[in-house]
Amino acid sequence: MRPERLIKLAVKNLGQYKLRASLTMLGIIFGVCSVVAMLSVGEGANREIQEKIQRMGSKNILLRSVKVPNDDNTSNNSRMGGIASYGLTYEDAEELYRFVPNLAASTPIKRLRYEVQFKARRLQTDVVATTPWYLRVQNHQMVRGRFLTNTDMEFGTPVCVIGTRLARILFAGYDPIGQILYIDRDAYTVVGIVGDIAQGELTPSNDLWLEGENQAIYIPLRTYLQKRGDLFVQWSEGGGVFEKIELHELILTIDEQYNVVRAVDAARRVLKKNHEREDYSIVVPLELIRQARETRRLFNIVLGSIAAISLIVGGIGIMNIMLATVSERTREIGIRRALGARRRDIVLQFLMETLILSFSGGIIGLIFGALIPLLITATTQVKTVLTFPAFAVAFTVSVTVSVVFGIYPARRAAMMDPIDALRHE
Repeated sequence: MRPERLIKLAVKNLGQYKLRASLTMLGIIFGVCSVVAMLSVGEGANREIQEKIQRMGSKNILLRSVKVPNDDNTSNNSRMGGIASYGLTYEDAEELYRFVPNLAASTPIKRLRYEVQFKARRLQTDVVATTPWYLRVQNHQMVRGRFLTNTDMEFGTPVCVIGTRLARILFAGYDPIGQILYIDRDAYTVVGIVGDIAQGELTPSNDLWLEGENQAIYIPLRTYLQKRGDLFVQWSEGGGVFEKIELHELILTIDEQYNVVRAVDAARRVLKKNHEREDYSIVVPLELIRQARETRRLFNIVLGSIAAISLIVGGIGIMNIMLATVSERTREIGIRRALGARRRDIVLQFLMETLILSFSGGIIGLIFGALIPLLITATTQVKTVLTFPAFAVAFTVSVTVSVVFGIYPARRAAMMDPIDALRHE
């Protein structure tokens, strides 16, 4: 039998049971739709995580001071006269600069929280005391004005650069450039506005990344040291907190990505030698990127496996409906065999009906599978990514499952004895 004849006959037979065929296709439609939608959501989440890590700089090594329980026998994390002293030191920065190989830049950072004031407006925000090359290392973009300069660092100039959100909230109705704001009673001149945080900046209290709009203030490190030194005092109802931390963070930028692993090993050796207690942490974005890629692969496998269950259910539905069809059309099969149809013709006839159901359901499922992620992104702002492999895998698995589950009913129909089939009522 010619292919076009097989297709026409299959469409005609399915047309006699429209409701049954439609309900059978629903299993395939939902299965394909769920595979595409779930893989798209998973891909979007994974890409967003990788973008955050990559924006931290795949050639960067992030060192942070970490407060650990006090121990009278330690020197790097002690409480002397009520003052807690721990974390990275200027000596660490110097030795790391000398002994870490292939080091392109070393960016020291003090990150503290202060009350800032402009006219009658006040709010609490992060103050980042750093160097001019911080902008390049953290991939921030200037919106207006300029960032900190070497001259500011050299002379300890009282200038600052503010984030976009802080500019909007604190300076509503005013042009921030050239204005004077106060950081805990110290006056600074605003010289620039920096753009949104590039999803790669660590918070001072934990290992989460700040996202979205930038509300920080950036000042020259030397200016801060001249005004405040290394002692930080924070008063509350229960009393005062006194901490001496020389550096809250230190970003080491390596010249090439393939040199990062060797540089990390050298940094660990230096810090281990200088610190009796591990009052620091090392974050390597390159390692996080590799871990994220592996997690992405496992995540897609899990999501795909869960969604594939729907396809298997759809395949079982097709097998069930085709078995019922074979039982109802036993006499027709007997007549066709008596008129000369071969077993192969019977198998092809029922497999063609199965293929039409799976192809139709698969195509409709792909359409809905593409629309649902777009709807999710439009309504919830959750990032989703449609990829060709998701469509290809969903459609291929749906057709394969349908054919596998359709072979048994087709062979059962083909193996019928023509005489017994003709006697069937």
